[in-house]
Amino acid sequence: MKFAVIGGTGLIGSQVVKDLNAAGHEAVPHSQSTGVDIITGQGLEEAVRGVDVVINLTNSPTFDDASLAFFQTSMDNLLTAADKGGVGHFVILSIVGTDQVPELDYYRAKALQEKILADGPIPYSIVRATQFMDFMDAVLSWTADADSVRLPATPIQPIASKDVAQAVAEVAAGPPLNGIRNVAGPEIFPLDELGRITLSHKGDPRTVVTDPTAGMFAVVKGDVLTDKNAHLAPTRYTDWLS
Repeated sequence: MKFAVIGGTGLIGSQVVKDLNAAGHEAVPHSQSTGVDIITGQGLEEAVRGVDVVINLTNSPTFDDASLAFFQTSMDNLLTAADKGGVGHFVILSIVGTDQVPELDYYRAKALQEKILADGPIPYSIVRATQFMDFMDAVLSWTADADSVRLPATPIQPIASKDVAQAVAEVAAGPPLNGIRNVAGPEIFPLDELGRITLSHKGDPRTVVTDPTAGMFAVVKGDVLTDKNAHLAPTRYTDWLS
């Protein structure tokens, strides 16, 4: 099969391209660096012409309310080009619980992206993943100072990016779901505990202070960012750290 991987040079996209090509498919990465611009539409028709599957792994450059316009424009452009090119399957990567946290602009934007795809003209699949292990350092940096890191006890089910990529590749190579597949890591942690595990492994002497008002995940209610019934990936967090 032939795949156009939009955002194919990023963290997930580069691994999806590698996995699909290793499985004997032809997966071509596309991004601004290869001359494809999903906002202006430059290069899109050429990128998706003659492919069986489009995988859109692009991300908004900001997490504020501007992300809504990004996903609206990019999805409109991509779907128009893919429909014109006769694409039979369109795949996106989203977030577990994205429709349960309307307080976060970015989560509302991802929910909008899902709706645009589901309402569009092409058979589709949505892969929702839990929080990436790879982003934990960034999460710690949001509320850190010289002595401590403040984190809420929000339940998190971290997943390794390589496991996300494998799930996306598997879904993309199969028939359209016309629905959602949730994928998640094998363990659930309170975010503050995950912070302590991370700092301890790195030999970082800072203290994690449990603060229900700290950082982006403070607004999350309950365990909506986890899913015990998801397709569980094999990589455990401490093994990933090692």
